[in-house]
Order: sequence, then C-alpha cells, then structure tokens
Amino acid sequence: MGNSLKKGLKSGLQTTWTLGKVIFPVTLIVSLFQHTPVLGWLINLISPLMGIFGLSGEAAIPLVLGNVLNLYAGIGAILTLDLSVKEVFILALMLSFSHNLIIESTVAVKVGLKLWIIMLVRLGLAFSSGIIVNLVWQGGSETAQYGFIAKSETAPIGWGAIIVEAIEKAGLGIIQLALIVIPLMIVIQFLKDLGWLHVFSKWMAPVTRLLGMKENTSMTLVAGLTIGLAFGAGVMIQAVEEDNVSYKDLTLAFIFLVACHAVVEDTLIFIPLGIPVWPLLIIRLVVAIILTITVAFIWKKRAEHTLKRKEATYEN
Repeated sequence: MGNSLKKGLKSGLQTTWTLGKVIFPVTLIVSLFQHTPVLGWLINLISPLMGIFGLSGEAAIPLVLGNVLNLYAGIGAILTLDLSVKEVFILALMLSFSHNLIIESTVAVKVGLKLWIIMLVRLGLAFSSGIIVNLVWQGGSETAQYGFIAKSETAPIGWGAIIVEAIEKAGLGIIQLALIVIPLMIVIQFLKDLGWLHVFSKWMAPVTRLLGMKENTSMTLVAGLTIGLAFGAGVMIQAVEEDNVSYKDLTLAFIFLVACHAVVEDTLIFIPLGIPVWPLLIIRLVVAIILTITVAFIWKKRAEHTLKRKEATYEN
C-alpha cells in the first residue's frame, strides 16, 4: 500500500509539473490579453457573421469570451444580454463544443496530438451545430429567463494590479490542477496494483470497441468524461507512457472527448440560463459517438487500403 501511494504521488507530481508548464503561462498570457483591445477587435470582427447561427451581433461577446477564456466567462457575458431561449441554447451548444480553446488545445498538443485536428473538430462542431439548430428549431423566440445574475467583478486598475491578478489566476489554476490530478493518480495507481483497473477495462470493453478503440483506452475516456480535457490529460499522458495506448486510440479518444467531456459540470453549468439542458447533453453524446465511430471506420479502411497496396507492391 505504501509503495502504491508513493508511486501514485510521484506520478501525480510529475503530471502536475508537465501540465503546469503549459497551463500557467497560457493562463497568465490570456488573463493579460483580456485587458487589451484585442478582444474588442475579435468581437467586432465576427459580429457580422452571427446571423449565420441565428444570433444577434452582440452574441459575439460570450462566444469570443467563452473560447478565449472559459465557459464561466461566456456564461457571465450571456447573463448580461437580452437574448431569446433559442439564441441562448445555440450559444450553450456552440460553447459546449468549443470553449477554453487556447488552454485545452495546448494541452492536447502536449499529450501528442496535432493542433490542427483538435481545432478543426472543435470549431467545426461548434459552427455546424449552431447552423443546424438555427435551421431546424423554429421555436424558442421567447426571452430567456435567467436563474440568477452573476455578480460583476471589480476590474483591476493599472497594469500592476492586472499583472498581479493574472499571476493569481495562473497560480490558482495550478493549485486546482494539483488538487485534482494528484489524488486521481494515487487512486489509479491503487486500482492498478490491486488489479481492479484491468477489471474496469473489461467492463468498458464493449463501449471502447464500439468506438473503435482498445480496452486500455477506458481510463482515458472516463477521466475526460468526468473531469474534462485539461485535467483528464494527466490520465492520458500516463496511459500513453504506461499502458501503450496507440496514437490512433488516443486520437479517437480525444475526438470523442472534444465533443463530450466534463459532461456533469458542463451540463449543470447551463441550468441557470433557463434553457433545456437534457437536449444539450443528448446532442453532445450522440455527436461524440457518431463522429468517433465514423473516424474509426475511415481510419480502419485507410489502413486496410494501405496494407493491400504494400502487399501488391511486395508481390510485384
């Protein structure tokens, strides 16, 4: 037991250090970034495009803040606007696919995935879902009734206060990361040493096979589904190093989790916006399953085609 605790603690600290080197500077830069005119430029740039998604120009504010910062920033901005139920639902759906884009995409690269794949999937899902819901849903024209109004934070005055606030946010991000990742790694180590992780992988085997992945991807999926991409990346890094998770399975797992991660938190957080959250959750799950199965099928067919070409070349 003592050895498991030691190994789990060591693994948790190493993972915290690995992810912290990414999350701290990115959080610091983004926190400073929001006090510059750049966010305003981005909002003005995309405001004319909001009509494609059935949104008013001002809806660009939560969309930009949610992607550049996080879901909480996007939701805080929504609460300051008079939007219809349909507009709020579209924003919630788009932000559920594409939020905290800078940090979570950077973490994905750290795990070993290609940045363009993650960006293409997340932004592609966000844009296509907004367009489809706008075309399909004819209702929701009534004004959204928010469950509560977020308290406005006092903006820091002067660059000294801004820098201090940015450092505090980045530091708190690392503390939060450590509080989640270290206990998680210790638990996983105990599960491994007791043989329970193998049993759990067997239970998850039908699900992982359905999605085109092997059993050893199960912990990666569960971690991402429950605690999200950024924190779940710690489990993914360990899975690649210790469980021999292939690049294909890792990519498929991340594609699934891009569409559907932190399902409990990311669903409950939208309740105060006064929109139906069950359709939001169902859409994310269905899209994640269909997208992952489709990519796995294409990947398999391409691999078979490549193998046949090699065999034909060898025979000739």
